[in-house]
Amino acid sequence: MDRRHSDESTERFSAYLDGLASVMGHAARVGPMRDYCTGLLLSCERKSVEPIAAATAPAEASAQHQSLLHFLSKGEWSDAAVLGEVRKYALPRIERHGPIEVWVVDDTGFPKYGSHSVGVSHQYCGQVGKQTNCQIAVSLSLANHHASLPVAFQLYLPEKWANDAERRKKAGVPEEIEFTTKPKVALRQIEWACKIDLPRGVALMDVGYGHDLSLRQGLTKLELIYSVGIRGSTLVTRTVPKAEPMNAAELAKTLPTKGWRKIKWREGTNTPLSSRFQRVRVRAAGEGTTDAEPEEWLLVEWPDGEKEPTKFWLSTLAETMHLGRMVDITMMRWRIERDYHELKQEVGLGHFEGRSWRGFHHHATMCIAAYGFLVSERGDFPPCGSRSGHLVQEFAIPEGYRPRGSPAPA
Repeated sequence: MDRRHSDESTERFSAYLDGLASVMGHAARVGPMRDYCTGLLLSCERKSVEPIAAATAPAEASAQHQSLLHFLSKGEWSDAAVLGEVRKYALPRIERHGPIEVWVVDDTGFPKYGSHSVGVSHQYCGQVGKQTNCQIAVSLSLANHHASLPVAFQLYLPEKWANDAERRKKAGVPEEIEFTTKPKVALRQIEWACKIDLPRGVALMDVGYGHDLSLRQGLTKLELIYSVGIRGSTLVTRTVPKAEPMNAAELAKTLPTKGWRKIKWREGTNTPLSSRFQRVRVRAAGEGTTDAEPEEWLLVEWPDGEKEPTKFWLSTLAETMHLGRMVDITMMRWRIERDYHELKQEVGLGHFEGRSWRGFHHHATMCIAAYGFLVSERGDFPPCGSRSGHLVQEFAIPEGYRPRGSPAPA
């Protein structure tokens, strides 16, 4: 990035922070907000309170640490209002490259030690690919092929946490937060997005959400088109006379051999990513279904070399849509997975070290705010290496400073 471009980006970042400052609710919160959001874009090893304090106020690191800690854990500013400003700034810039195409529901895990961090429990964590001690947050992102932006983000509170009054009090969990399954959290986020009239897109989600019949029925009620992962055991019925319910995996094996099409769905790091796909018209069947279930597509992936189909989706995309376009839209979930990786690596989404509900969400909101600016500046991240620090002034970190938890120097 040349000096002129860097100066212009810095000016835009300052103006962006002015917009966020307008919803802070109190002038005393503006300085810590600007410093914290700036710190998230610096090239610190970790993006938690202590190293950000040392990076943004090296001569007064201790006082800055207390100021930022209070801003996150005690500050009574609205996450929703800040995210609203982020949307107002970033979405029009994303849409310069094309309309919003999809709404993506996903969750992300934050591995943790101990039992005191709000919502921590032994549960599946996608980051490590197994059951482990972690926190899980559910999100809704809006995306096109150019970029994406999280518009809703909420910590999942396991039932044991929701029913433990003492732990709730210590972590500051709001009274209105009750135990809710992750699919229900996702549906509430989608209902909210419809209510405030965000630009509509096809709802995408993996099998962890798509298998939930009530969620799919909720999407239909909201008149949202969807393409969602389901289990191979999900019952469906073909839309032909006298068809009997079959599970998706068994039905896929009966499809004609000549019907499989090899489709490239995006460019990979070294080679294009492609697989074999086929689809068939069905209706959902089994427990909980009604006669009002929509006629929809069962989309199936059966990669070369596999003994049987591996992935299944139910989709209400148009009956006339080309198979290649359907695969392209359905596979747009990959962008959110990659962007979560960048949110964690580039702006420190997973670096929060506090234990409270408010602090967790305030940190996440600031990370999304920083990410929203980066998306607006670049629209996309570089294939390797961090450049976020080039958009803001780098501060001098005190000589000999080491973030808590870093290995001792040799």
